[in-house]
Amino acid sequence: MGSEANDGERRNGGPLQASWPKRIRLDCGEWVSCFPPRLDWQPIFYPVLNEEYATFIAREWNTKDAASGFVGYVLRFSVRADYLAKFQVQKVGGATALEYWIPAEELTEFNANIVGVIEVIGQHKYRDSERSSE
Repeated sequence: MGSEANDGERRNGGPLQASWPKRIRLDCGEWVSCFPPRLDWQPIFYPVLNEEYATFIAREWNTKDAASGFVGYVLRFSVRADYLAKFQVQKVGGATALEYWIPAEELTEFNANIVGVIEVIGQHKYRDSERSSE
């Protein structure tokens, strides 16, 4: 994740709400090839650039959030580098807290620039976050 691939793609990943598989199947037809529209209170889509930060968000934030069903997922996917070049990488904390800020109204175009499928590479449940806090 976060490294430039030889074929002009950039690998990214990020957590999403626990309800995402059902929503993606309904909104996109294929549940592993695009992200669903943002909810009214979600003006920005935040794909992150590395697995460490995605795991932190999934484990420490999503597992404590009822709206996420107390489950956090880490996803990996590729996006065309020429498309991502129009967005700045945002550093929002420590060295690994890097993400893109994609306006909700551009999510359809973002989805059109995903190459391949969206892979689930990690899942964290409420009990995982309890253990990491002990």
